Amino acid sequence: MKTARPLTGKVVVDAMGSDHAPHPEIDGAIAAARDLGIRVILVGKPEIVLPELRRCGWRKQGDKGIELVEAAEVIGMDESVATSVRRKKKSSLRVGARLVADGHADGFVSAGNTGAAMATAKMVIGMLPGVDRPALAAQVPTKSGRPTLLLDVGANSECKALHLAQFAIMGDAYSRAVMGVQRPSVGLMSIGEEEAKGNDLTKEAFPLMRDLTSLNFVGNVEGRDVFTGAVDVIVTDGFTGNVMLKLSEGLQDAVITLIKRELSASVITKTGAMLARPAFHNLKKRLDYSEHGGAPLLGVRKIVVVGHGNSNARAIRNAIRNVKEFSERGALERIERGIAETNAREYQALRAEA
Repeated sequence: MKTARPLTGKVVVDAMGSDHAPHPEIDGAIAAARDLGIRVILVGKPEIVLPELRRCGWRKQGDKGIELVEAAEVIGMDESVATSVRRKKKSSLRVGARLVADGHADGFVSAGNTGAAMATAKMVIGMLPGVDRPALAAQVPTKSGRPTLLLDVGANSECKALHLAQFAIMGDAYSRAVMGVQRPSVGLMSIGEEEAKGNDLTKEAFPLMRDLTSLNFVGNVEGRDVFTGAVDVIVTDGFTGNVMLKLSEGLQDAVITLIKRELSASVITKTGAMLARPAFHNLKKRLDYSEHGGAPLLGVRKIVVVGHGNSNARAIRNAIRNVKEFSERGALERIERGIAETNAREYQALRAEA
């Protein structure tokens, strides 16, 4: 395993990524530089980004902790990943990823096209040794108060059992390093707790994960277990994980809306709402995806965090914070070490069986 480079204290942000770019990226970058003491490199079209930066009082490179690097092209949300990533070599995604790959920054944040961000990371930054597929990991709020890490939530719509075993190793390492869980419990998403339940993928993945002695594997879990907090890490394929994540986002929004509607139904409920306002504020904050900023893409050589297309400034700021925590706590090195140690003991045998 290579020795990690010293941290640069910089994070690259794709200024052209989100649905409302570059406003959230600029505001979030300035907030992160101010609050976190980190320098941010914004990558984007100068004719679009510069006027907005100047409205914020930015005058030259380094002002407010912000630098600007030009990228002449942008990959849109609706563009084909296979063609756009290869053809648009001057895109904000490609330029930003190259800056990170060359060691000019500790990590990369983009709220742009998820597929393009993943493909660019694989192509430009590269994969950690021994990892076949990267995985997007999202923290899901639970009633226990401690979030559950769910992966993959969209990087791989089709997976093999071997990939799920790798996701488990990476999720375990991230949970330990960043989330501070000493011995994370790891579950496999299925339609029943019994080993024989599930589709071909989960049935094949179960024995692979069970035989990884480095994991605290607790077996199959079901959809109802996602929000209980009983399991620290839940592993699934990217198609299922993305549906689960989007469903939870929609449900959270619906619950908040319904609560507001009921609390405004009468004078009595309005009075109760006034008294309970701090509690509802805290609840909304816990359910707000912008609190986590984005999902780290685990398995690549550098830190990449992919944000929601609808990210606001707070989400961008917290995505940058995510990179900072990832860097300082050595999560990347822990993931690489976990994969390497497992390879040395038993992973090659599991690969042969798969």
